[in-house]
Amino acid sequence: MMEHQDGTRAAYDGVVELYASMFADRLETRPFARAMLSTFAELVRGTENLRTADVGCGPGHLTAMLHDLGLDASGFDLSPGMVDHARRAHPALRFDEARMEALPVEDRTLGGLMSHYSMIHTPPGELPALLTEQVRVLAQGGLLLVSFFATDGPEPVRFDHKVAPAYSWPVDRFAELLAGAGLDPFARLVHDPASERGFLEAHLLARRP
Repeated sequence: MMEHQDGTRAAYDGVVELYASMFADRLETRPFARAMLSTFAELVRGTENLRTADVGCGPGHLTAMLHDLGLDASGFDLSPGMVDHARRAHPALRFDEARMEALPVEDRTLGGLMSHYSMIHTPPGELPALLTEQVRVLAQGGLLLVSFFATDGPEPVRFDHKVAPAYSWPVDRFAELLAGAGLDPFARLVHDPASERGFLEAHLLARRP
């Protein structure tokens, strides 16, 4: 289980500065993703539990955006290189190295958790266990926002992501996995590709009952 993460970590460690420069605009060119992130932040603020985790935070640009939107945001990433960059770029925020299936967070303590294209490298058979861990750290009423590449087909599709192998998912199948993990998926946004990869892009919002 999770052996793929060693390769993924090494791959992201090797592209830290390039990756950070490519995504430094903090979604200024991604209106749909920006809208869903803002909606997520508003809903988390409504729970009055502002503690939020950006899981797979990369260089920390979206962790900072969540902070600017009024959340007590911290970031976690598999790549020590990404965590080091995030700490240097955003010294007022907290960033830690962590695997998504073993978060250093107490049970039922978060008002929100965001996974922005950070679950895409997880093989389909391992995703349910990973989602169970995300649910563990969410408080009752806590919100999850997960973004991923989508496919119109009936099954997940493996593809050669520029950094590490990844998977696109049927949106309904991913929503079923969220429900199976104990979440209530209540909103989704699916839109045309924002990059040359050609995949649809999907954003799902779910709540822990």
